[in-house]
Order: sequence, then structure tokens, then C-alpha cells
Amino acid sequence: MTELTLEKAQTIVAAALKHAGTARFNPLAVAVLDARGALKAFGAQDGTSLKRPEIAQGKAHGALSLGQGSRALAEAAAERPHFVAAVTHAVGGSLIPVPGGVLIRAQAGGMVIGAVGVTGDTSDNDEAAALAGIAAAGFVGDPG
Repeated sequence: MTELTLEKAQTIVAAALKHAGTARFNPLAVAVLDARGALKAFGAQDGTSLKRPEIAQGKAHGALSLGQGSRALAEAAAERPHFVAAVTHAVGGSLIPVPGGVLIRAQAGGMVIGAVGVTGDTSDNDEAAALAGIAAAGFVGDPG
């Protein structure tokens, strides 16, 4: 079984932030959670706002909680807002249903080994940074 090690999690954070810098995104915060939802690594660029860590973790936690990337959660929130509100309550409020929460798979279609949450720019740019970080660590991102 492929494991999300601390080294791989730190690679994801560094590569996501590097992608953001190269693309000239607004300052980002990146949270990497392992498969059980525990924080494995975190990084924030200078200039991020106060609650970005919680938002990044909420994107990743929501993806893990429902087994789908937060892009799919955003679609579900538009189609079934009461369900997503109820699930948000059920998981203690830690669910941010907008793109930027990406599942980490060891291989395409494989087992989920964690999730990444990125916040600070547009949701599409947050998701792109997450995918870049996951790819740099040799894993497959599943944005939903």
C-alpha cells in the first residue's frame, strides 16, 4: 500500500505554493490531510488572511468526508443545498463546498490516501495548485 508520508505531504505543500508563485496567484494556504483526516502538513504564503488555515482544512476535510473532491461538493450544494448544509453540520462545520479540495489517490482510480485543501485565490486556481502539488509528489489528484 502506498502511504502519504510526511515527506510526500511536505512536497505537496511546497509544489502547490511554487505553482501559485509561478502563476502569480494571490497568497495561498495549503493543508494536507491523511486518509483519516489528520493534518499531515500545512503551509501558507506571506499575506494570507487570518482564517485561511481553517478554510484549507475544511476543503480537504469535506472531500474526505464525502469521498469526492470539493468541485463535486459545489455541484451538490447547488443541486441539494439542504443535504450539504446537513452534512456540514454532521461533520462539525468543517466542510467548504467549493473547488480547491482534492482527494489524493496513490494511482488513478485507486484508494484514497489523503486530501489537499487550498485557499486564497479563485477556487479554480486553488484547485490547480492542489493538483500541481499532488502530481509533484507522484500521486493522482481527484478534484471531483
